[in-house]
Amino acid sequence: MPRFPGVDYMHFDSLLTEEELLVRTTARRFVDETAQPLMRDAFNHATFPTQLIPEMASLGFFGANLEGYGCAGMNNIEYGLLMQELERADSGLRSFVSVQGALVMFPIHAYGSPEQKQHWLPKLQAGQAIGCFGLTEPGFGSNPSGMLTKAELHGDCWILNGEKTWITNGSIADIAIVWARTPQGIQGFLVEKGTPGYSVADLHGKLSMRASITSSLHFANCAIPKCNALPQAKGLKAALGCLSQARFGIGWGVLGAAMDCYETARAYVTTRRQFDDKPLAGHQLVQEKLAWMITEITKGQLLALHAAKLKDAGKLDAAHISMLKRNNVAIALECARLSRDLLGANGIMDDYPIMRHMCNLETVKTYEGTDHIHTLVIGERVTGIAAYR
Repeated sequence: MPRFPGVDYMHFDSLLTEEELLVRTTARRFVDETAQPLMRDAFNHATFPTQLIPEMASLGFFGANLEGYGCAGMNNIEYGLLMQELERADSGLRSFVSVQGALVMFPIHAYGSPEQKQHWLPKLQAGQAIGCFGLTEPGFGSNPSGMLTKAELHGDCWILNGEKTWITNGSIADIAIVWARTPQGIQGFLVEKGTPGYSVADLHGKLSMRASITSSLHFANCAIPKCNALPQAKGLKAALGCLSQARFGIGWGVLGAAMDCYETARAYVTTRRQFDDKPLAGHQLVQEKLAWMITEITKGQLLALHAAKLKDAGKLDAAHISMLKRNNVAIALECARLSRDLLGANGIMDDYPIMRHMCNLETVKTYEGTDHIHTLVIGERVTGIAAYR
């Protein structure tokens, strides 16, 4: 498989440090040589390539922007570039790493007890344990405050009852971060695989994110030790803080999918010849599509870079992340559609990655906050009026 040449119209790389470029080079090599050759079959057969987990762990991909416990301690530009390269392979691969780090390791790191951190974070970083994040419910996605899952304290145990759905990594997870309503408010818990009353069922029939495991979690009088509550994970704000970490990674990641679509289309139209043996790239309408894609990808890169700098400075808030996620997902999805158009009938064949990216991005537009919700978050920021309440 040919190496990815990169997409850098406006000397974006000149804004990166040597360390940041090294992280991207490492991730890019892993994707080109190891991950990408597996993703077509993984998508077609609706399986996740678990054989990639040990190498990703050894490269420091899990919890990459966290400190301590074996984590790589990357800055957020390095972390973003990692997400970009992983999603260039497939959104399902980036989602796996994003969930492991941003939605499982981050809440333990931020809200857990010293004992919880020491027990779980080294295992999760090393890929010796896999985690999942249970917030969304069958009846409550965009409105997590309506959750019905409950936890009640009985002696030395919390008793959980309820259901979570659309849970990435659910059936292979050794530990689940589960959010439930208690008499004192919403609380985060650690639920271990094999706990009596805890069961998992995979969701089948997906036409998107097929190279990703998606499950429902069921809790029927599930008793977990009192010490499995995350001490600082109290209130919906704590849960949403985890989502902000994941959404930041998505804002970078989808640029990788956009780049892969763009570069596939650019290479195709410069070699495919039609009409008096002229390359497709020589036609005005073709160049217009390429010009739109490279412009929007470049703008997305600069938005992501600035967001990462704000995050490292402690100045990035949820409304900023909403703009990053909403904008970059939208342009990535349009890049996929335009690229499919440029490849004609070949665009729907799995010899090319475009249709796979397009299908995946339809999901990415919806999960971790729908496009509509992020629009309203931005609207509230600029008007002071919360239209979704």
